[in-house]
Formats: sequence, C-alpha cells, structure tokens
Amino acid sequence: MSQSLPDMLRRESGRRAPARRPEQRLRRTKRQTAAALAGVPLFSGFSKRELNRLAGDTDELTFGPGEAVVREGDLGETMFVVLEGEGKVVRSGKKVGTVLPGDFFGELAAIDAQPRSASVVAVTPLRVLRLFRRHLLALLKDEPQITLKLLDGIVRRVRQIDRSL
Repeated sequence: MSQSLPDMLRRESGRRAPARRPEQRLRRTKRQTAAALAGVPLFSGFSKRELNRLAGDTDELTFGPGEAVVREGDLGETMFVVLEGEGKVVRSGKKVGTVLPGDFFGELAAIDAQPRSASVVAVTPLRVLRLFRRHLLALLKDEPQITLKLLDGIVRRVRQIDRSL
C-alpha cells in the first residue's frame, strides 16, 4: 500500500498532523452567501448585484465551543455574519450579549481597523461568514452610492444599541 510523503513523514516523526484552522473556505454558493448577507440589517439597502459582489469576497469559518472568534483589544479588519450557532459577546471579562444566526459583529473594525471593543466566543459550534475591510472599502470606492446605504445601516445599529442601554 502506498503512502503520501506527508503521511510517511508524520508516521516516521510520530507526530500527529496539526489541526486545520478555520481559515479554509468551505463549500458555499455565492447565492447562499448573498442571501445570508441580505438578511443583515447593515446591508439591507444593497442591491442584488452589490450583495453578490460582497458574497464573492467572503469566506466561511467554523469555531468550536470555547474558541474566540475575535478578542477584545486586538486590532481588527474583519466583520462577521453568524450563519449557525451561538456566541457570547464579552467585554472586560463580563458577558454583555449574545450573537445568533443573522447577527453580525466586527463592523466597526471593518470600517476603521481599530482595536476590537469586545470578544466574541463560540458557545456552541459556530459558523460565520467573514468579510475583510479591504473588500468592503474596494466596493465603496468602486460604487460610492452605497456609502450612504452602509452609513444608514450603521446608524440603525448605533440607535439599536443606544435603546438597549
């Protein structure tokens, strides 16, 4: 029976292969991704074409219970949309919220690339879409008319948070 070179080397060294990190792209259609993005209030004013462009720039990540998706204080450049599972939002060591399917987080970091204001930790297995700042900014540069749509979504989010305080 033949073995691949990496399998032979692992067997000879007696070490197990490192666990795969969540950065790998899972199989998901652009249409499914665009539909998930359409459900995000931040993107509610976006056209199908704009959502499809964003969808082409996302990837899907999975996190196990207890794994941090983002950490408070870390520099950020990505935002996330929850597809499946539950995460807890932690600020200064205290739980301040929950994220569920359809929720999003990290939008401020995706815009200003500043340190994260909270951590998000998976409570159950968590699947998220990840969108990088550079892709969002490229879309805004190429299609400046959507800047107002995005700003409107951010204002709605800030007002929602303000009402909950």
